[in-house]
Amino acid sequence: MPITSRRYAIHCATALICATTVACAISPAKAQQPAMTIAQLDGQAGGKTFEGIGIVDGGGATSVLLKDYPEPQRAQILDMVYRPKFGASVSALYVEIPGDGNSTQGSMPSHRHTRTDLNYRRGFMWWVMQEARKRNAHLSLDGAAWSAPGWVGTRGRRFGRPDEPFFSADGVDYYISWLKGLRSVYGLQLDAIGVRNEKGVSYGFAEAFRQALDTNGFSKTKLHGFDNWPDDRFDFVRDMLADKALRDAIDIPSAHVSPAEGGKVSRETQKAAEQMGKPLWDTEQHVYQAGYPGLISTVKSFNEGFIVSGFTRITDWYGIGGLYQMQPYSGEREALVRANWPWSGHYSVNPKLWAYAHYGQFAEIGWSYLEGASGFLNQGGSYVTLKSPTGDYSVVIETKDAKETQRLRLNVSHLSQAALTVWRSTPSAQFEHLPDQAATRGSFELELEPDAVYTLSTTRGQRKGTFDAVPALRSFPFPYSDTFDRYRDPARWGFLPSYFADIYGAFELAPCPARAGQCLSQTAPVQPLSWAPGWLPYTIIGDDTWTDYVVSADVYLKQGDEAGVMSRVNDVGSGYGSIPKGYLLRLSDNGTLTLSVVRGKIDKKKPVGDAEQQALIKASGDASEGGEKILATAKLAQVRPGSWHRLSLRTSGTAISASVDGKQILASVDSLYSRGMAGLFAGGSGSAMSTPFYDNFSVAPAKDEPATPLPADFAPTPIYAARQ
Repeated sequence: MPITSRRYAIHCATALICATTVACAISPAKAQQPAMTIAQLDGQAGGKTFEGIGIVDGGGATSVLLKDYPEPQRAQILDMVYRPKFGASVSALYVEIPGDGNSTQGSMPSHRHTRTDLNYRRGFMWWVMQEARKRNAHLSLDGAAWSAPGWVGTRGRRFGRPDEPFFSADGVDYYISWLKGLRSVYGLQLDAIGVRNEKGVSYGFAEAFRQALDTNGFSKTKLHGFDNWPDDRFDFVRDMLADKALRDAIDIPSAHVSPAEGGKVSRETQKAAEQMGKPLWDTEQHVYQAGYPGLISTVKSFNEGFIVSGFTRITDWYGIGGLYQMQPYSGEREALVRANWPWSGHYSVNPKLWAYAHYGQFAEIGWSYLEGASGFLNQGGSYVTLKSPTGDYSVVIETKDAKETQRLRLNVSHLSQAALTVWRSTPSAQFEHLPDQAATRGSFELELEPDAVYTLSTTRGQRKGTFDAVPALRSFPFPYSDTFDRYRDPARWGFLPSYFADIYGAFELAPCPARAGQCLSQTAPVQPLSWAPGWLPYTIIGDDTWTDYVVSADVYLKQGDEAGVMSRVNDVGSGYGSIPKGYLLRLSDNGTLTLSVVRGKIDKKKPVGDAEQQALIKASGDASEGGEKILATAKLAQVRPGSWHRLSLRTSGTAISASVDGKQILASVDSLYSRGMAGLFAGGSGSAMSTPFYDNFSVAPAKDEPATPLPADFAPTPIYAARQ
């Protein structure tokens, strides 16, 4: 676009400046000039340290399907988010430490299902951190637990919170063991770690955790807390002023504040943090808007997070939407990149990604928010100025609330006099590089359109990264089957099979009992300390548009186990709770076979745990919201612990039928659900959860059940290197 375009003009401050040899653009004369905001950029003014603009990977297995993408698409998605000066160029990654429980969209397997279990090759979060840091060696790594295994808090000391067993000596030990694995196996160390995500406060736990970090060689890992949403989220900061032990334990007061939803931090809290010499972090904010509104609202939230609340790090939930579209918060509004379709290799970049680029490609952790050079524009909008240690600077501007064109004058002193690169986003063009402008005599003006984002910077090397020939979108392969035998070294896959998304519990690859080959097993033995209310373990796969099909699996039941298959799963909870909606066929070790329709509902007032949530599943025959309607049941004499049986659940129109070992046992008619995904289920009783095995999983047309292998072009690659 030419520099004289009516949509963009940078003006020299005076006619004398325009008379020099420096190129200068002058807008046509107007009867009334746009209102002007004047900003003073003094490089000697000092300012708070900029500690990054980050994303969350977690809070619900948000990127579970990313690992299943083929190359090169998998690498491209990661490049778009983490590669410096290419795409989002994020500077901080905040990960969930997996804990077996549902934490919004689903669950991830813990490194310690039991007190004596320890596996640092389990899951995909280690791989995410490796790949992110591989692309950006200066990326800040942060983490916290949402959920945790049920053994945590069952022994030893608790720190004043009987309602939260995690705040215990076990919780400290659990965290330290995870950090040791990250360091010893992957060569990574967190720069910061949270006390726990959104579970109140425990001063004693924070103090014990800080001591354990120092004792175990993690003294450089900053401890932040307490990462809560309610209005009292920063009340603990007042106590830090009077409590030296707490003040020494918490390096960074942090909470979840969403400027886009009206959230802000009181001046009292900001002054208290300044008095203690501690920064404030926003460890989770939300911008739930799709398209360009999501881009400009995100920049606005970043700007206002600093201007209004004094946050020096802001982390948005979340980064890569690698989950099924049927799941809550699947990425259309929330994510930077949508990676919902690994079987096709297709992915899409949301405009929100370029909001990050307006920051991430122009500033790094260790820069500073230049004192006195951030604020609000007179006619609507905001601006923030970031300065490097060497005198470079960048100004990020948004005019979301402006109604008309306005002018901003920047008076620059004691800063680089290099020409300014100018990048702009509007509804019609995102992250567009405009002609560079020379800073002349330390003063220039920018004419700002309404509803636009600008970044001005003395730095160079930015680009709007893109990749050609992203594969076209294809539906999930149907028919589909997986024997699990292709995972010859399960550790290279993180013990996770392709395309399965755990909603509750942990379904992992394991050697089959009583037969050769690999199987899938639910491995979390007790109810976890789940972030969100739980139900019973299950995992989903497939396409939520599937209607008539047969889902089948061989199941192996140990003493006390219950296992099943699921059909037409069309809901896995709202994001707080995990009771599904769909059809369920379950078989118990005593031979009880049950065909039912489940209508999940979570009572947010109930405490987390199977016993409480099971009370929401109503009596037989009740199909109301929250109920489980039993369609048919039978008792099979041939079923006993330690044996394999094949379960098949067939849906065809309103006809629902169940077979065991090839023989139809149950049949019913139900019209509640007409379509949805397939799944595997593991039962439980009280605090115990079943740990059965599954083999020879298949989804086939309702008219037959062919054994269809996974097509070669859908096959993803391992995420970890082979062990030497």
